[in-house]
Amino acid sequence: MEKIIFFGLVVLIFLFVLYLGGRAIMTGFSAKSSNKSGSEIETDNQLDDIPNNSESLSEELDKLNELLKSGALTQEEFEKAKKKILDN
Repeated sequence: MEKIIFFGLVVLIFLFVLYLGGRAIMTGFSAKSSNKSGSEIETDNQLDDIPNNSESLSEELDKLNELLKSGALTQEEFEKAKKKILDN
């Protein structure tokens, strides 16, 4: 009798774990498909983003320069961060 109860509980727990796994997988698929449709829209608007990118680039460089002047960054850290920003 104890074995039947134990296996019944094991089966219920196993089914619950499968249910949670299935939900997680389906959530991942729906998120992936929504990201895919968003990236298609993004590629269509790339030409519109070029001025915004240059403005944000100059803003980021200004922020880095202020950090260098305030002493929060060393010259080496500044150069690394600047190179990283310019490479993107």
